[in-house]
Amino acid sequence: MEYNSYQLQEVCSFIDYRGKTPPKTTAGIPLITAKIIKNGTILPPQEFIAKDYYDEWMRRGIPQKGSIVFTTEAPLGEVAQIKTDERIAFAQRVIVLEPNSERLYSDYLLYALQDQTLKERIKARATGTTVIGIKAAELKKVIIDLPPIAVQKSISMVLRSLDDKIELNQKINENLERQAQAIFQQMFPYTVTDALPDGWRVGTVGEIVELHDAKRIPLSGTVREQMKSKTYPYYGAASLMDYVDDYIFDGKYLLLGEDGTVVDAAGYPVLQYVWGKFWVNNHAHILTGKQGFNIESLYLLFKQTPVKSIVTGAVQPKISQANLRSIQVTIPPEDRILSFNGQIEPLFLQIRLNEEQNTILNTLRNTLLPKLMAGEIEVFDIQL
Repeated sequence: MEYNSYQLQEVCSFIDYRGKTPPKTTAGIPLITAKIIKNGTILPPQEFIAKDYYDEWMRRGIPQKGSIVFTTEAPLGEVAQIKTDERIAFAQRVIVLEPNSERLYSDYLLYALQDQTLKERIKARATGTTVIGIKAAELKKVIIDLPPIAVQKSISMVLRSLDDKIELNQKINENLERQAQAIFQQMFPYTVTDALPDGWRVGTVGEIVELHDAKRIPLSGTVREQMKSKTYPYYGAASLMDYVDDYIFDGKYLLLGEDGTVVDAAGYPVLQYVWGKFWVNNHAHILTGKQGFNIESLYLLFKQTPVKSIVTGAVQPKISQANLRSIQVTIPPEDRILSFNGQIEPLFLQIRLNEEQNTILNTLRNTLLPKLMAGEIEVFDIQL
């Protein structure tokens, strides 16, 4: 197959919205920051700008649905596609690429920017020691190799079909979790300030959780880079950070951010519902339940328990063990908790199965992507 090489600036328009960010608000126009562009998607925005500032901030144009967003530093090279016609704004370190030629298909650019070949070319033009970044002028000069437009569309269609199935599973899981939360609210309607029925009482988180923080072992990025098999998930305070060669936990656990990213915009704790064999660094508390509470009921309880008042540290937010244990919660009779656990277990079982299917689909996608981009396999021979 014949590939033609172009500089990105020959096949894309570059729109750089970076500048002085307007005052942020708790509602308004979503602000897309570099930290929420992750693994090919834009995560739910946590910051907003006032509508009154929007026209001034976006004076260089309005982003188009289908355009590609790219992070120029901290981190470098995260990429996603705009999937909405609604108004959005971009913070510093985010640049928008709009394919402007019949030579380049938008979806293909999305996948090409995730391929290691193009990543290495971008990295070669980056600068910095502590913070690695790339200037727009240098990004424009990066070479991209393009097959015919029909092939671009076919390759994109294969990869998009996998991404669409992954996204569908994620939406199903969101719906399943909403169902579980609705059941929780129905069965546990009381707060710590309410008059409680017989058998109910106000207690503390320390009474219903076991903390396994002593088993945590942090691994530096250098150590992780030297690992070979990269089999087991490695979790940080807020997300999956990497894969490593070994594990220190095996089973179902609830992770709650200890320092760094510890609360969301509404003041609720940052949680990760995890299972299987995995590793955790020292920035997340590791919890299991007791007195009838299991991982799932703990997860739903914390989803509805504000913790902003116990966060300490101005520069590095932190939820200490002592403060976590001290949070007041309503504790129902144990038989009611056990009954609830039985009702929601099928929902969470399906959530786990969907997540495991997504892991398989992601692996398939990540295996196909570089081979398709390099022309090592014929896209027309693939059947999914």
